[in-house]
Amino acid sequence: MQEIPMSHIARSPRQLGNLIQRTRKQRGLTQTDLANLAGLRQEMISKIETGHEGTKLSSIYALFAALDLELVVDTRSGRPAKDIEDIF
Repeated sequence: MQEIPMSHIARSPRQLGNLIQRTRKQRGLTQTDLANLAGLRQEMISKIETGHEGTKLSSIYALFAALDLELVVDTRSGRPAKDIEDIF
């Protein structure tokens, strides 16, 4: 399998779900395949990919490990937000 270099910004559960879904499809995996690799249920993969906001961070980490991804925390680009509400 050829490694696909990528760096994407996800600022919402929906954007993170899209990133996971795109990576899963690029790797030729079904939701069931990914669920088995990550030790999760297929229904959880579906919820995460559609931006479900109640997802445990441990589930995200399991998916990242299964997809050979890592989480990088960086300073937000663009103008600084004055209030937390401005971020979202």
